[in-house]
Amino acid sequence: MRTVLDFSPLFRSGVGFDRVFDLLDSATRMPAADNWPPYDIVKTGEDAYAITMAVAGFGRDELSITHEPNLLVVSGSKTGEDNAHYLHRGIAGRAFQRRFELADHVEVKNASLENGLLRIELVRELPDEMKPRRIEIGTGTPALKSAAPAQIEDRRQAA
Repeated sequence: MRTVLDFSPLFRSGVGFDRVFDLLDSATRMPAADNWPPYDIVKTGEDAYAITMAVAGFGRDELSITHEPNLLVVSGSKTGEDNAHYLHRGIAGRAFQRRFELADHVEVKNASLENGLLRIELVRELPDEMKPRRIEIGTGTPALKSAAPAQIEDRRQAA
């Protein structure tokens, strides 16, 4: 049985959260996830993360990493045919595609493949205009550069 969540009451009190509600809605509609290849997501710093995937048997040329806005797609497919006669096959070599939803301003910093582990390093870099800034609190009147008030003179002469 599937539970349908209605986020419409939250729209009247929240501004700019449309993407969050869309993500929650799409998460409830996703089919059962495939558990292969296994992966870990680790927070390595305040704004740094790492995804480590176990991709045993795949080479660099058989893996693909694509970074789109707010989406990271890792896929792999074996090249060539394997006509060997296996008595037991425990190392999976099937094609895969794993998708990761990324928050705003998360960028891929580096990717490496070592000992069958694909490591993707991510970092969140906020633009300067989005970083918190301190606002000075002034007095009730705006500060003027000249202390003397401006004087308006009349060109008419007194009679």
